[in-house]
Amino acid sequence: MALGTRELYHSPNSDRWQLARDPVSGRVFIKHESNIAAGGRITDIEIGAFLIGGRRGPEHTELLRLIGTLITDADDAQGT
Repeated sequence: MALGTRELYHSPNSDRWQLARDPVSGRVFIKHESNIAAGGRITDIEIGAFLIGGRRGPEHTELLRLIGTLITDADDAQGT
């Protein structure tokens, strides 16, 4: 079965970050694909490790925004 993914950020230098979920295990993680000049490697990063890393780039901001929508959506469903 294929991973479910949602693109978080695509940088000007062509790095890509996706929020990914393995439908079999339920594991949720960040999939990072470096640009061709950097080797085009694909790396799976646990969400906690991704968020506690020293950098705070636009890919981090987008993940936090997406997480925030879960709170907003839940509040709207409960009428708060």
